[in-house]
Amino acid sequence: MNTTLELIKEKLAVLEPQRLDLTDESALHAGHSGAAGGGGHYRLVIVSEQFKAMNTVARHRAIYQALGDMMQEQIHALSISAFAPEEL
Repeated sequence: MNTTLELIKEKLAVLEPQRLDLTDESALHAGHSGAAGGGGHYRLVIVSEQFKAMNTVARHRAIYQALGDMMQEQIHALSISAFAPEEL
């Protein structure tokens, strides 16, 4: 069975990331109302060539689209830092 972290990484593979750092920060939010619903808190740093012509909002939309229903169930909060390769 895949963990939520593994599932997130699998779904984000569609963006062909050159770098993908994903951290589960759920333990830092224990007792938070969102944690009670079972959704986790995650921090994402992702670098993809696909972000080259996108602004920040479009990058976030692409990530949310790739994650699909996970944003309604397994993920309560996602902190995103998304870059094109030349921005690093």
